[in-house]
Amino acid sequence: MKAAASRQGGIGFVGFIMVAIGVVFVAIAAMKLAPAYAHSAQIAQIFKAIANDPAMQDASIKDIKDSYYKRANINYITDITADDIDISKVNGRLTLSTSYSIKIPIAGNVTLLLEFNPSSS
Repeated sequence: MKAAASRQGGIGFVGFIMVAIGVVFVAIAAMKLAPAYAHSAQIAQIFKAIANDPAMQDASIKDIKDSYYKRANINYITDITADDIDISKVNGRLTLSTSYSIKIPIAGNVTLLLEFNPSSS
């Protein structure tokens, strides 16, 4: 019984290195993914702001695209352009939506493909 109690347990050096590599990989992936998700949320927020703006309800397509361009330019959003936006009216309400994808290189030939579908609804 004393021999078992004096024996230390824990993670070995190789196990520690493997865990450290895993933590570093997850941290790098999170740092590279965060801006893409933040931009998608900002695009959805811009769409909602434009769709809820009373001045935009009867605006022309060009005016709506100009409004998006100005708002996206303030937030440095370059993932989509104003020409990528689908503009329609559903039940008398302005609806904006788009669909886009982003490729994010992680390391070497490892790339993540993210697909986003922000909309004003």
